Parts: sequence; structure tokens; C-alpha cells
Amino acid sequence: MQVKLIGMAVAAESPATSAAWFAEHFGFKVGVDLGWYANTQHPDQANVSLDFVQRDHESWPQATRGKAVVGTLLAFLVADVDAEFERLRAAGLEVVMSLVTEPWGQRRFQVAGPDGLLIEVLQGVAPDPQWLADNGLAGEATA
Repeated sequence: MQVKLIGMAVAAESPATSAAWFAEHFGFKVGVDLGWYANTQHPDQANVSLDFVQRDHESWPQATRGKAVVGTLLAFLVADVDAEFERLRAAGLEVVMSLVTEPWGQRRFQVAGPDGLLIEVLQGVAPDPQWLADNGLAGEATA
């Protein structure tokens, strides 16, 4: 399979509002806004697309039509997670998991996004050598 684009469609209460939230806080650009559907792309990652579809629209799969998003975590790998934490906290986003450095080689936090999405922002860091040894990964980097 030759993948040309990786996209995610989210069942949204208000597609335009959700698209605007990702534009404001994560730098996405809104490309199409039909009211019931909004498309965004990130200018630095042309092969990444986030779409928002009115959750009760006829184009949304019948099995979940009208239902809110549950259990979806969208992650962004960044160069400076501490700076992003301060920026997003200062913007008033709800932090649902504060900054933590994980022994497996991640420094991360999570914020509440629109439509029930959770957004994780993370950065690779050096894993704890003892954690690696304890998990049979001595000498391997997992970040």
C-alpha cells in the first residue's frame, strides 16, 4: 500500500468550531468549510489532515451517527514539550494530565480538545537505563 495522506475524521457538534480550535492552538489551516463538514491540514505536514463532520449528518456512519467521540487520543510529537505546555496552559486549555517524564523515553502532557478528543503533546527524551534493563530492553532507545 502506498499511502499519500493520513487523515482522521471526527464526529463534531460544530465542525467549524472544532476546525478553528485546531487552527488557533495547533497551527492547522482550514481548507474547506461546508457547515456540516470542515477540513484542516497542517502547513508543515501536508500529508496530515483532520476532518470534522457534523455528528448527525447523513454522511457519518449510521452505527455512530449522533454520538459523541469517546476514547480518542490524538498525539503531536514536538521539539519542545515544555514550551508547548506553557503556551497551551496560558491560552486557557484544560490540562487533563500535567507534564510528566516517562521512564520509557517520553515527556508528555494532555489537554481536553473539542468534541471529546484528548490531545497529547509529547517529546522524545532519553529513557531511564534502569527501566530499559528491567523491561529487557537494555541498550535500546524507545523515544
